[in-house]
Amino acid sequence: QVALVESGGGLVQAGGSLRLSCAASGQLLRNYIMAWFRQTPGKERAFLASHTWAGGINYADSVKGRFTISRDNAQVIVYLQMSSLKPEDTAVYYCGAAAVWGSGSYDSTRRYNYWGQGTQVTVSS
Repeated sequence: QVALVESGGGLVQAGGSLRLSCAASGQLLRNYIMAWFRQTPGKERAFLASHTWAGGINYADSVKGRFTISRDNAQVIVYLQMSSLKPEDTAVYYCGAAAVWGSGSYDSTRRYNYWGQGTQVTVSS
């Protein structure tokens, strides 16, 4: 079992920055890909970025160059640094954990075994 707790969301003006954190606990987290997704009402949860224990990183095209994912393996925290925020970045942001032996693409919600409760990010214009 893996438990994930997100924090760091809030209200920010367009052009501003926020850093989200995802604290993980439970099974050997070296065995999990950690990722960030976001969701707006009526839409599916969308992939943003993923990070393996070994340092493999992937980004969605929509956030490449503005968002940065990082992972502190010692403290078992995954961060999402968001800059140049836009009103369309407003969403609930979720942290997910996917077992490395799982099947499916890293950018699909179906790959992920565990989710946090989400943290709201609101970007005002």
